[in-house]
Amino acid sequence: MFEHFFQCPHCWEEISMLLDTSVRRQKYIEDCEICCNPIELDVTFEDGELMAFSAESIEQ
Repeated sequence: MFEHFFQCPHCWEEISMLLDTSVRRQKYIEDCEICCNPIELDVTFEDGELMAFSAESIEQ
């Protein structure tokens, strides 16, 4: 597991999420731990190293 810190695209607070390094490419939705709004995460790992990360807001 890998802890990654980033800014929520809804409330702009810095949050962290645990990312699974054993899965090369991941795209899923997770709620912000502060404002509870959904965030679409797109994550790519290569040999356990984070290669790409994006966190986009999802309109409700």
